[in-house]
Amino acid sequence: MRQFLIFTQKEFFHIFRDRWTMMMLLALPIAMIILFGFGITTEIKNTKFAIYDPSRDMATLGIVNTMEKNEYFTLEGYVENPDEMETIFKEGKIGLLVVFSEGFYENIIRTGDAQVQLIADGTDPNTASTITNYATNIIIGYQQELLEVGEIPFQITPEVKLLYNPTMKSAYNIVPGVIGMVLMLICAMMTSVSMAKEKELGTMEVILVSPMPPILIVISKVIPYFVISMVNLMNVLALAVFVLEVPIVGNFFLLIFVSLLFIFVALALGLLISTMVETQLVALLLSVVGLLMPVIMLSGLMFPIENMPIVLQYVAQIIPAKWYISAMRDVMIKGLGFTSIIMEVAVLSAMAIVLIAISLKKFKIRLE
Repeated sequence: MRQFLIFTQKEFFHIFRDRWTMMMLLALPIAMIILFGFGITTEIKNTKFAIYDPSRDMATLGIVNTMEKNEYFTLEGYVENPDEMETIFKEGKIGLLVVFSEGFYENIIRTGDAQVQLIADGTDPNTASTITNYATNIIIGYQQELLEVGEIPFQITPEVKLLYNPTMKSAYNIVPGVIGMVLMLICAMMTSVSMAKEKELGTMEVILVSPMPPILIVISKVIPYFVISMVNLMNVLALAVFVLEVPIVGNFFLLIFVSLLFIFVALALGLLISTMVETQLVALLLSVVGLLMPVIMLSGLMFPIENMPIVLQYVAQIIPAKWYISAMRDVMIKGLGFTSIIMEVAVLSAMAIVLIAISLKKFKIRLE
């Protein structure tokens, strides 16, 4: 029994002396509860919508006011010109556009029938389907209210139109996110584990005493993961186009440029993690909690960021995959050019510079 207690005590000492292991053991359950409890939701709230209403009569204003009062929608404004409709979708300002025909109320009085067109961004088919269903139910509910108070009977028929993904294939939404997750997994996680392995086995010190400068040693360690990431990128894109039938609408070279930029960010994250830990296990745990989980939960891959609590929305802004996935969807699915993703490119570039600078500064050329 005494030997058993000694071994048990030794194991406790082994855990307590490694602060990163302790942090992972204590923080992982809390992080998972917060992410899964608040991040996962099937409801879509506060969707920004715009209105194209040339008549602006009492019937259209009634529908707009009913939608605006609903928790699922937030009125962004009115579109004055039909040519602006697709532009505001490309800029990502709204998730839904409600289009009324000219003389909407007059058509109701004369024919008893009127149509409303609901235009949504189909790059995320689940979200598009949900918000158009919400809007359809709100319009039908408004119609029922008027019938109950004795208004002239009429029928409003919403017509749904999905941009960029009219067939509502989920692959249009999933593929850009999967590419981001694969690149993060290969670049950051495997790089951090590989560097930690050298420290754990004691071979890093042997490498550092070689004539080659430390910066070249670091580059030589990350180049294989850079090459593997490029191969994975091409494989995923080929599968997306030829197997999943997801077209690359935008410029292919712009797509590669954004992906290269994201790879640099992921490699810098992997290097940063490797400078902070000493063992493979801690590097793996830190990568999963600090990188992979946020990519899945907070990047917009699975769940709309605007549906999350405000705190998680702010956290999502520092997730590199969030900006990469957004840029990929704009270029790959929507066919937008460089001017439409300047913000994403600027943020990723800044992240790459800062992370690489910090990683190189913290990299120890002598092991303790």
